[in-house]
Amino acid sequence: MPLAEAIRHRVGIRTAAVGLITEPAQANDIIQSGAADLVMIAREMLREPYWALRAQQELGQEPSWPISYGYAVKRRR
Repeated sequence: MPLAEAIRHRVGIRTAAVGLITEPAQANDIIQSGAADLVMIAREMLREPYWALRAQQELGQEPSWPISYGYAVKRRR
């Protein structure tokens, strides 16, 4: 992340932080502090597919389920 932050501030291009970002608060802090414009969490999403929903809850937001999940529920009824 320090490299992404340095490039962002010196060159003025958008950057992404990647690697060892496992907690929602950590990802949020990176974005809020301006250290990077995007957080890449692919490995963590492979470990925990519902990471984004957990992140929404931990950051005080109502989880929003993907639209395709709603289609599955409607068809079951």
